[in-house]
Amino acid sequence: MTISRRNVLTASASLAGYAALNRFGFAQMGATNAPAQRVFPPVAPPATPAAKALFADIGATAWTELNHRLHTVNEDLVAQGMRHIPGVAGTFLTGYPYNEFYDWDLYFENMYLSYYGVWPLCFTNLKEFLNRQQPDGYISRSLIKQRDRQHFKPFLAQLVVLGAKQNHDDYEWLRGNYYDRLTKYVAKWFSYDSDHNGLPEWNSADAAGTDNQWSRAGALSSFQVEGVDLASYLIRELRAMAVIATALGNKADAAAFNQHGDEVVKLINSVFWDEKRGMYFDRNVKTGQLVNVLSATSFTPLYAGAPTPERAKRMIHDHLLNPTEFWLDYPIASYAKTEPDYYQGTHNECNWRGPTWAPLNYMTFQGLQAYGYHTEARELARRLFSMAVLKNPVLREYYNAETGDGLGQTRFWGFTALYYGMLLESYANYDASSLDKPLRPLMTQELGVKFAELPVMWPTPATT
Repeated sequence: MTISRRNVLTASASLAGYAALNRFGFAQMGATNAPAQRVFPPVAPPATPAAKALFADIGATAWTELNHRLHTVNEDLVAQGMRHIPGVAGTFLTGYPYNEFYDWDLYFENMYLSYYGVWPLCFTNLKEFLNRQQPDGYISRSLIKQRDRQHFKPFLAQLVVLGAKQNHDDYEWLRGNYYDRLTKYVAKWFSYDSDHNGLPEWNSADAAGTDNQWSRAGALSSFQVEGVDLASYLIRELRAMAVIATALGNKADAAAFNQHGDEVVKLINSVFWDEKRGMYFDRNVKTGQLVNVLSATSFTPLYAGAPTPERAKRMIHDHLLNPTEFWLDYPIASYAKTEPDYYQGTHNECNWRGPTWAPLNYMTFQGLQAYGYHTEARELARRLFSMAVLKNPVLREYYNAETGDGLGQTRFWGFTALYYGMLLESYANYDASSLDKPLRPLMTQELGVKFAELPVMWPTPATT
């Protein structure tokens, strides 16, 4: 049986952790789903063009609620999301109420923190993951539970760029030790390529972060599916490595990383594209056939900039905006509604066969913007804002794509917080995930919301 995060939570939540939940009032949230009473600072009126456009879109009531929600999730992040590991210096970031730290979660959690210019937490988890790297380059995708051949998803180099861009483009601390470790970690991904065609396979749906998408990405340790999403993440990871290498003066490495990225782009377009259906599909390496499953992961090439404009148009119009597939009332669904194993699920599971999840939505949102589909990107952000801010009283782990009802973790402070910023990003023409454009504290500059003073210990990037 595949072990998901829900299994980990059920099996390993400690009595101390449960006591902490009770102390902060979170354990009782499942019954009432209502936030505790808090005192909020005065809400500033919109002052910038982007803020005024957002205010005109959502109205005064939602404007106030958004400001309150930002303060609430930031307080939750400080109180519950910043942890210490015995014997390890530094403060570690997690979006979960149990003591575990995951791979792509870390990237998207820090992307939310970048809205306030908070960057040191990009490096604490990252360096601990790198410090635990095995000699062959392997890094477990979770920090506490060591997983068998579930390599850290390709977001480490992107996380480095995210942090460095906010810290005066400082990459010097990587020189030597950490740069070498990053290089080995990226190379390790391409060792999971049993047919030697240049496209590695996922360990499983669980390792892909899409816990129960077994019909798409396979059972635990099956290594049978070359993932469209995996290849897309690797393109961006190779681009990020080129940024790092350039900053360190390693021009030959930068050129090699960019060339490798170009090669993966060609492979995505030659191997995964189905011309008849106008969509990218994963490939079963054992049969050589495309996996005939419509998953939201098939939109990740947009995030990597891989499709031609013509292919992007087909993907977006025929599938993404199709109300019988992905464009449900609260898009985008993680599985097309036409899939035989599609379902929205219940509270007590990690279901990726239909519900709306933030990582895929954020990447698709930015993919739409990159290809010039600004109206569609804004409508996606608007629906997600309505779902997260107006329909549900607290932030949730994921949502029913048909009803907008919150599911999963009852009180959440992880990657779903990006839903608070996507509509503002649209009006500000901003991309918090950009590898080549400047980053700025969007929430602080546009809404006047500052992050709380953090009573935490976070070492500088140079600290090992």
